[in-house]
Amino acid sequence: MSAAEFAQFGVHGVQDKRDWPCLTLEETRRVLGFFKTLAPPEHVAWHSMRPFSAVGHVQLEGQGACLLKRHHILLRSVKVLEQEHDFIRHLACKNIPVCPPVAMPDGHTALNLGEWTYEVFLPAHGADIYQNVMSWQPYFSLRQAFAAGVALGRLHLAAADYAGPERGGGNVVPLVSSMRVIGQPDLVPALREWISRQPSLQATLAHRAWEQDVQAVLAPFHQILKPLLPHCTPAWGHGDWHGSNLLWSGDDVRSILDFGMADRTCAPFDLAVALERATVDWLALSAPGSVAWQQVEAMLAGYQSVRKLSALEQQQVVAFLPLVHVEFALSEVGYFATLVDDQTSAEVAYAEYLLGHGRWFAQGEGKELLMRLPAILAQTSRGEGAV
Repeated sequence: MSAAEFAQFGVHGVQDKRDWPCLTLEETRRVLGFFKTLAPPEHVAWHSMRPFSAVGHVQLEGQGACLLKRHHILLRSVKVLEQEHDFIRHLACKNIPVCPPVAMPDGHTALNLGEWTYEVFLPAHGADIYQNVMSWQPYFSLRQAFAAGVALGRLHLAAADYAGPERGGGNVVPLVSSMRVIGQPDLVPALREWISRQPSLQATLAHRAWEQDVQAVLAPFHQILKPLLPHCTPAWGHGDWHGSNLLWSGDDVRSILDFGMADRTCAPFDLAVALERATVDWLALSAPGSVAWQQVEAMLAGYQSVRKLSALEQQQVVAFLPLVHVEFALSEVGYFATLVDDQTSAEVAYAEYLLGHGRWFAQGEGKELLMRLPAILAQTSRGEGAV
């Protein structure tokens, strides 16, 4: 295996060190032996650079292939993965272009072996043109930003009647896009209770004045969101909407991938996540022009061409935007500090992600984005700004 195949996306770009070892052919043979509908594997043809899990494209004997994904059991249990899979199947029944997981003979779609949990997917249709592009990078064109908005709007329409509960039930599931905390009326007490149910994160934060930091940087945004919370309509969302989680045919979305961060939130929250993931170049905030303004407009025009936001929902999108990262960022702090023992990345997750993103929205171009967004939302709801 070449050095490039070991590379992984990290907090500051591509890094040589992987969080988790690559899938081996021996491991792949052992796992796929439980999925009786698949031919035996010949070799692992490609290893994903995405963090938090190990993903390999497996060539099977004959002409077939599959995608094998391995998680640490502390990140994803069989139960938690199968909640995600149930949502994917719901979307498939509504003709959303998703790729349902492969099932074993007993009907389960996730497998636990020792400290690992596995899931298997058949290859989805479309070109993976963003394969080597990190999250937080703009789309390649305005047409693709528009198409991404259309696809997300259709997904939200299809998800509206899905009644699945929050992932994990009463347990905190790490590394998902959730609003369990920011969806509460009092931010700091809700965070305190949420953190107390995660002993490793609690220990990691013990030496930090995190309550004062949150109160200073994030609580002012939450005060704006607070009166809008009772009017949110709960619904599952994708949780990680950006170009590399979509497969393409030209400028059209052909398939929707990777629901690993999906949870029960609401449509305005999930749309805010989509804006946060792909229209702000977070890795280059020091440079001017970090907001892809035309893509903000194009994506919202595409979205509202199929699912028009109410005036109240438009307010919610704006209010959620500076806060959608909070729970995921704190979850990353615990993940890096304890599970993979990467203290440098844990510091980045806390200082640059959790607090740095919040500070960005309070000044300069970030503040401008929050100020201009209501007009862009209103304009695109009238069908203006389409590509």
